[in-house]
Amino acid sequence: MKFDSDSKIGILGGGQLGRMLIQSGMDFNLNFSVMDPDAGAPCRSNVPDFVQGDITDFEQVYRFGKGKDLLTIEIENVNADALEKLSSEGVRVFPQPSVIKIIQDKRLQKQFYKDHGIPTSEFVLVDSKHEIQNHTDLFPVFQKLGKSGYDGRGVYKIESQSDIPNALEGPSVLEKLVDFEKELSVIVARNERGEVVTYPVVEMVFHPTANLVEFLFAPAKISAEIETQARAIAKKVIESFEMVGLLAVEMFLDKSGKILVNEVAPRPHNSGHQTIKANFTSQYEQHLRSILGLPLGNTELLKPTAMINLLGEPGFEGIAQYEGVNDVLKVDGVYLHLYGKKFTKPFRKMGHVTILDDQIDQLIHKANIVKNTLKVKA
Repeated sequence: MKFDSDSKIGILGGGQLGRMLIQSGMDFNLNFSVMDPDAGAPCRSNVPDFVQGDITDFEQVYRFGKGKDLLTIEIENVNADALEKLSSEGVRVFPQPSVIKIIQDKRLQKQFYKDHGIPTSEFVLVDSKHEIQNHTDLFPVFQKLGKSGYDGRGVYKIESQSDIPNALEGPSVLEKLVDFEKELSVIVARNERGEVVTYPVVEMVFHPTANLVEFLFAPAKISAEIETQARAIAKKVIESFEMVGLLAVEMFLDKSGKILVNEVAPRPHNSGHQTIKANFTSQYEQHLRSILGLPLGNTELLKPTAMINLLGEPGFEGIAQYEGVNDVLKVDGVYLHLYGKKFTKPFRKMGHVTILDDQIDQLIHKANIVKNTLKVKA
């Protein structure tokens, strides 16, 4: 495919991921259009062609996609049937609609891993919460709705039979609880020529109540053997999907040293924000390279890094006010990235902070300064 900066590229979803993708695309002088249901979406001020519309509606997505040369996504919750039709009519769609459909349904996703020999936690599929009582031998489990779950929603922990009445109703997957040592993520990219690159493994720490990534470190504190295994598994996942684009592969490292794939996201991901400053090629540029048929970029780390998600403080809702900005920006190697969201609410992702340092102990020290100083209130 010949590179053409005048190609009409559509993005479904106008959140912070789309915003950072567009910022990266400016270096290639790319022409973007965005569709999002929120009139005040972060992408709105970044593109001349913003369409407010329902990205889950067939007709609206189909109309948006007509006349585009290339379509991509920044969120999985899109109408994949419309994308499939557009693809059949010659519009290039990456990631492919068939891949999006599998990943949209956690039941299909888990079965895909099993069918392709990809290590994952033990699981069973149920059609209703009534069936859960037939699988008490698997307890404790996490129940995940097949569809509609996102950022920790649509997930319920079941430890005993007494929890079943409060379980979620609907087709679900029951995943056996993993006794894990670490939660890891690998960003992997693949282009149409089948070339694949993986990023260094990152170690994620989740917020104890919001079930969102609170901060991460790269490189992960793991052995060289585990690093090699994790990157090989991520490569196997994207090759099994035959996917074109960027894929985030979230994994557990269990107490026995085994790596298990948890979930994947077929787009730039929260666990790759730090690559904007910390790697030779950011995840956003890499996604563009992969879907445009360009050579894939160098994924190596420039320096050890930490990334902290800037979340809305509990108890505050309204026009966002940022406390501690001056104090954290006095610290060497600290970089602030705000998402352009006017309103804050508890645990809303408002931005992130990337921290670079040659010394791991200094990196952790700086990360603690940022966590304790920078706050989003109203």
